[in-house]
Amino acid sequence: MSTDTDTDREQTLLEHLLELRNRIMWSVLAVVGATLVLLPFSQEIYSFMAEPMLRHLPAGSSMIAIDVTTPFLTPFKLTLMCGLVVAIPVIIYQFWSFVAPGLYEKEKHLAKPLLVSATLLFYLGCAFAYYVVFPVAFEFFTRMAPEGVAVSTDISSYLQFILSLFFAFGIAFELPIAIIILVALGVTTPAKLATKRPYIFVGAFAAGMLLTPPDIISQTLLAIPMWMLFEFGLVLSRVLVTKPREQAETDSPD
Repeated sequence: MSTDTDTDREQTLLEHLLELRNRIMWSVLAVVGATLVLLPFSQEIYSFMAEPMLRHLPAGSSMIAIDVTTPFLTPFKLTLMCGLVVAIPVIIYQFWSFVAPGLYEKEKHLAKPLLVSATLLFYLGCAFAYYVVFPVAFEFFTRMAPEGVAVSTDISSYLQFILSLFFAFGIAFELPIAIIILVALGVTTPAKLATKRPYIFVGAFAAGMLLTPPDIISQTLLAIPMWMLFEFGLVLSRVLVTKPREQAETDSPD
């Protein structure tokens, strides 16, 4: 009898592993497919990403490529990362399809809008970095260059800089989702989190220091939105989790 049970468990584990492999495979294919679609436009994509820096370079200056392969590899790397970003909805859908069978109906009801919101917030964070942070940061950097120093940024270093900011802001904008999940799991409450505001404020600047390049402009432009997103997450957790839970407890029979 125990042998049959062990065999069933092994089959179940094997089925889960096979499904996980398939989900990962579809996610990888989505990234590859998006990259292949974007690859013919790699130069245009890089020009679009470089525009905030080029706009603030001194007259007559331009970006440079130090290594021989940099003019080819840098736009390709950027296109690959853009393919990953474009494929995020597919990756999240595959993740959801894998974990959904093990969730209760109530958890599924909460998880679906959270996954959609997490995707939109990541894109919003990337847009905030491009349209708000980049112009301010690059204008500051070029103006602070010492007299006699020609500002000519290497395109590979520039790519590393902007990608780090994109992902830093994309992840930081997930803060409201993290708060809702913690409250929904009962780890904490909005009231308890509200008492931690001074620590959150300091922690936001510490996170800005760790997630962004070592400059005060990027750190500040990340820390302030993180603090605002914390407050937004508190409001959402009260509306979406705390009030429905209190209403359910009131309506339940003694």
